[in-house]
Formats: sequence, C-alpha cells, structure tokens
Amino acid sequence: MTWFGIAPFKKFPTPVLRPMAPFFAAAAVIAYGVNSAQNAMMQSNEFKNDPRNPNLKAAH
Repeated sequence: MTWFGIAPFKKFPTPVLRPMAPFFAAAAVIAYGVNSAQNAMMQSNEFKNDPRNPNLKAAH
C-alpha cells in the first residue's frame, strides 16, 4: 500500500503476542482478584448500607 508514493507500514516478523502472554495472564489474574475483593467489600457489614453501594439500589 502506498500513500503518495511512500510505503508507510513495513511488515516485520516481530513476535508480539507470544512474549507478552505471561503479562496478559498476570493482568487477568490481578483483575479477577481485584474484582473478587471489591465484591467481598460491597457485601461486608461496614459497606452494606452505604448509599453508594450498587447492591443497595438493586434491593429497593
């Protein structure tokens, strides 16, 4: 593909996904852990009646 006679993008056989796979897996584990912690905190006695809690709005 040329753009005014210039090829802007060259294809290089650079591996991207395979070297980054452990980081993607670690990010998924961290996201799952944060989500679990947030859900546990929303259901705790301290935050159960907080007006900012989305579970309180669903109960009414």
